[in-house]
Amino acid sequence: MNKTILPFLPVVALAAAILVPAARGGAQTAPSAAANSAANGARLYQAKCGGCHSIAANKVGPAHKGVFGRKAGMAPGYNYSPAIRGANITWNATTLDQWLQGPQKMVKGTRMFLSVPNPTERAAIIAYLRSDAAK
Repeated sequence: MNKTILPFLPVVALAAAILVPAARGGAQTAPSAAANSAANGARLYQAKCGGCHSIAANKVGPAHKGVFGRKAGMAPGYNYSPAIRGANITWNATTLDQWLQGPQKMVKGTRMFLSVPNPTERAAIIAYLRSDAAK
């Protein structure tokens, strides 16, 4: 093998490893990865949260439309527990992640009892709640 080419082989191999999957559609851009996460989050939301919540309407639990940036206990038309009304939480990715890990740990006396222990599932549900579908 030509000694001039040898130092460039690792670079060529790395470029091929990156470019070949991209050419086949295997690599995802950040927006499509986020869309996939939100789509997965929609399925998880329905499976794990849909028994008590929906995006558009209050059920056993409050509706989640526009939850990002909203103060906890403030969605119109829902009768929140005194614990959540007095919690002084604004919903964002961090607070939703903490909430989904353990609502009773975060706000003692809340009526919410279900947790989502898997961090990947929590992230997908949060991506869905942040997406245009939930605004």
